[in-house]
Formats: sequence, C-alpha cells, structure tokens
Amino acid sequence: MSKITEEEIQKILPVKGPPLEEVKNYLEKYNNEYVVIKCGGSVLVDQDLFNNFIKDISILNKLGFIPIIIHGGGKKISIKLNETGIKSNFINGLRVTDEKSINIVEEVLNTFNGEITNALKNNGCDSEGITNKQNNILVVEQENNKLGYVGTPKKIKQSIIELIVKEKKVPVIAPLGLDKNNKVFNINADTAAGAIAKKLNARRLIIMSDVEGVLDNNKKLISEINTDKINELINNKTISGGMIPKIKNCLDVAKNGVKGVCIIDGRLDHSILFELLSDKGSGTLIRL
Repeated sequence: MSKITEEEIQKILPVKGPPLEEVKNYLEKYNNEYVVIKCGGSVLVDQDLFNNFIKDISILNKLGFIPIIIHGGGKKISIKLNETGIKSNFINGLRVTDEKSINIVEEVLNTFNGEITNALKNNGCDSEGITNKQNNILVVEQENNKLGYVGTPKKIKQSIIELIVKEKKVPVIAPLGLDKNNKVFNINADTAAGAIAKKLNARRLIIMSDVEGVLDNNKKLISEINTDKINELINNKTISGGMIPKIKNCLDVAKNGVKGVCIIDGRLDHSILFELLSDKGSGTLIRL
C-alpha cells in the first residue's frame, strides 16, 4: 500500500464514514492483503444502495486496498426467469438450474458484471470483469444431478486475478464456471467467494447481505462468534434455513487461513468501510 498523507485520506473519506483517527490505525493492517467482498441481496437491486456500494469500493481502491468483488444476482435472475415463465426452485438455498435456466442465469450475471465494472469506472475506479466468457477463473464439477447446472469450484486460476490487481484494477467476478467440457455452471456466490478467499489466502472475506449479521435468540446482533457458539445456535434453531449454509461456508473459510470472515448489512451506509476501518466494525465477525 503506497504511503498516503492524512490530507489525502481526509479528502477520500466520506463525511459520514469512519473517523480519520481510526482509519489511520487500520490502513497499515491491510497492507498488500486481499480483501474479498461478496455482494448480494438488495445492494444489487436498489439503485441507491448499489451507488453507495460502488462509492465504497472506489474509496477502498483509492486508499490502496486490494478489494476483490464477487457478485450474486439471485433477485435479478428470479425476476428474469419469472418473465419467461420459469419457476424458481431451491434445494437447501441453492437454485435448481436446468438447461433452459442456465442460459438466462448466464445472460443476467454477465450483463450485470458489465454494469458493475462500468459503474466503478464511472466512479474513477478502474476495474475488470471476470466471467465464464471473459477470463474464466473457475473450473467446476457438477454439485449433484438434482440441482442440474450448479457447480462446485475445484480449481481457481489465481494468476488472472493477480494480473488485474497488478494494474491497480478491481476484479469483479461473476459466480459462473466451466467444467472440463466447457459447459457453463451456476455457482452459489457465497461458495464462489469462499473458495476464492481461501485460494488467495485473503486477509478478510466480507459477505454483504440483507441481514444485520448473526442474531441471538433475542434478535440482537452478535458482534463476534466462534464455532462452539455457532453450533449451539444451529442446535437451538436460532440460526436456521438459508443462514446455516452461509455460516458453515464462513466457518470453512476461517478454518482455511482467512483471518476474519464477516457477515455485514449491505443496507447500511458505508458498512464495508466501518468493518475494515473502524474500531467497532460492522455486522458479525466469525472466528474459529
């Protein structure tokens, strides 16, 4: 991370962002470290939230961070499938993807990938898209027959990410991969982000979602949680449904060398900046 003056930091930071004194303490911490950010939910469909997200990524880039973005697109995919009369079915939170659906999934995610990279460029932040058609980095195997064209990442081409980062660009990765026969597969975006964070040995994996983080039985945010507490909350059904695979994926990433895995609320202003650059953080930090 290049040395940056206090005056420059002050110019880059948003008015309602983390305080300068705290920001200075955290800039060194992430020196030359990857920060993988998975973005999903309302952030991708609400224009104001989307604009805020783009601004925050541009700020991180200007401060010398190395953000790697993996985006979902579930809501947009469901809308498009609906328009074409295809019903969305899910098994354990994963979209069943047949031959007809995969073409639509691919089209939606690739179009959206271009929209994110363009929005970043328009914000003075150079970026480059990574999709199954452009720089494919995810080699997958089919997860199981019931899910159809849903893949599990088996190999990740890290060198492509490194080349983009070297040029000070932000990589924007669509959760699509190819199998050994070059067939396209949809990948759960949390799973793709987890696999990429592990491969890059990232300092942080941040999962942006439509929830505050992990909540206790009184619906209060838990700011930090470990394996034992997670198992307890799953057993007493405080953590349930689609949150279980999300949390288990986060734990797996934490077990594999990523120092901090966080679930944060993408609906809050500057939640990424508060997570990385303030003492109180944001959302729930998952540790072993």
